[in-house]
Amino acid sequence: MALNVTQKLIKDHLIFGEMNPGEEIGLKIDQTLTQDATGTMVMLELEAMGLDYAKTEASAQYVDHNLIQVDSKNPDDHLFLQSATRRFGLHYSRPGNGVSHPVHMQRLAKPGKTLLGSDSHTCANGCMGMLAMGAGGIDVAMAIAGEPFYVKMPKVWGIKLTGEMPDWVSAKDVIFELLRRHDVKGGVGKVIEYYGPGLKNLTAMDRHVIANMGAELGATGTVFPSDKEIRRFLKEQDREDDWIELKADRRAKYDLEEEINLSELEPLVAKPSSPGNVVPVREIAGEPIYQSYLGSSANPGYRDFAIAAEIVKGKLIADGLSFDVNPTSRQMLTDLVQEGHIASLLQSGARLHQAGCNGCIGMGQAPATGRNSLRTTPRNFPGRSGTKEDSVFLCSPETAAASALKGVITDPRTLEMDYPKIKKPRKPTIDVNLLDEPLSPEDAKKIELYKGPNIASIPEMDELPDNLELPILLKMGDNISTDEILAGGARVLPYRSNLPEISKFTFEIIDEHYYDKGMATRDLGGHAVVGGFNYGQGSSREHAALAPRYLGLKVALVKDFARIHWQNLVNFGILPVTFINEDDYGKLEQGNILEFTDLRSKIQQGNEFTISIKGTDQEISVRHALSGRQIEMMLKGGLINWVKDRTKTNASL
Repeated sequence: MALNVTQKLIKDHLIFGEMNPGEEIGLKIDQTLTQDATGTMVMLELEAMGLDYAKTEASAQYVDHNLIQVDSKNPDDHLFLQSATRRFGLHYSRPGNGVSHPVHMQRLAKPGKTLLGSDSHTCANGCMGMLAMGAGGIDVAMAIAGEPFYVKMPKVWGIKLTGEMPDWVSAKDVIFELLRRHDVKGGVGKVIEYYGPGLKNLTAMDRHVIANMGAELGATGTVFPSDKEIRRFLKEQDREDDWIELKADRRAKYDLEEEINLSELEPLVAKPSSPGNVVPVREIAGEPIYQSYLGSSANPGYRDFAIAAEIVKGKLIADGLSFDVNPTSRQMLTDLVQEGHIASLLQSGARLHQAGCNGCIGMGQAPATGRNSLRTTPRNFPGRSGTKEDSVFLCSPETAAASALKGVITDPRTLEMDYPKIKKPRKPTIDVNLLDEPLSPEDAKKIELYKGPNIASIPEMDELPDNLELPILLKMGDNISTDEILAGGARVLPYRSNLPEISKFTFEIIDEHYYDKGMATRDLGGHAVVGGFNYGQGSSREHAALAPRYLGLKVALVKDFARIHWQNLVNFGILPVTFINEDDYGKLEQGNILEFTDLRSKIQQGNEFTISIKGTDQEISVRHALSGRQIEMMLKGGLINWVKDRTKTNASL
């Protein structure tokens, strides 16, 4: 049977289940990736599991989000992460080494392997011929401990690329085109696989840009073949021995098929406040901006910075504009310095920041109130920039640089200059000085974990009750992101290791009183929330499930869920259910009390049941999508309790 690349990767790693779309499968995970905003919780989970040493081929902990050290919280957590990686046998990428996704691509990614990361943009490494997926932290902890990763078998969506990108169009515009066609739900339940003659015109880092923002389509992952271009990239990184060829078979088929002619693309931009709100740049040209921002995991390559440097070389940015440059890896930053591109950016008036995520996650570079920010970042959800009333547009490096010069959103094709031709460094820098190797198992056993005063253990969680009366504390609309459930940014993320403290920020963007109301329900049985389509889109941070759970959330009833957040809810014992009849959404109001009876038996007997609205004669029909394994977890109160119970059972045998 002819197979595409995605099917080959899944078949080679299949441990449980059948490759039928929609059925739960279990996959062997070769590599894992954690970053500091999610990794501290993962390390605490590994400690709770009693892990001796990582069972994966390679696992890496990156410090790229929480770099600002305004007090002791972040540096204390950095020391904790360093001690934990030494104890559990992981690579440790120190602060300043760069963003996890491009650094992993440079140093550890291997064609033919699986990668699971506690960051939704882990899918970026699908550019290397890997099956790379984002997940909640506890799923990654389980993978580090040698357990399979369970996910519903995706459909494979084949995107045939033809043609060649015109001048002033780059890889960011390719993924924008897919978002323009299909919006933020278009990839749900699918792996996007690119193929076709247009691939020969895309570098490995171009593919990274496209694969990164597959997360914005809601896709399980994005896969590119491992071809001569990937071999060239690995040779450049002194890792040619890690290359294998991995292509789709000649007669391979896809569940869905589509074509993008690269020659027909033009510069595109995503308007506030969704990556799916895409229009041609020419349609909004002239819109004033306060800030132009270059960098992030969505445009992390050498050429992304070099092209912008060449555009602004010898010129000055617009008066009053902040041109923020955020390098994405120390290794690549060294090349940009040596080739003179950083000097060109600085002389134009740019502000150079340290290599890391920075403003992409609201850690610095927040825009001014009421002003437009133009960014090469992957997301523009409300408040993600660090400013509550933000107005963020997403764009390519070409558009960012052209707009920085003019002070308004500018179609780069209108600049009076030839499209710059970028030369790669003759011998790119290879820098592993800030990427620590794992200790041996023998040496790892001697390491003690360092815990600063801001690290708190995860509280115990109760089992799912049989009968519940839950007030609806929030009724929300469509496309609620995890940034709205629990914000990122410099105020919030330093508490990532302290659940009682970080929970105080839960849903604050939607309802600033949610914390107090949630705390009031904790000892009274808890509460529910109601939402629309695509609930929980965006970041994989499991704190967006953990914090509401800590505040008493027992049930999330929505029209449908984003994949990773749905899995995080299950992992922490919050029952995720959807409306069978979407019109029933209109029957519910904030403050209604939902009555659940015989709940434990109902979810075991079938995936559909009814709940009542207290004080009325109305019922709501709902559906859950839990597998048998997940039902067991839900009854126990979540994955941690399930693991503990299984450990006790195995110990008694």
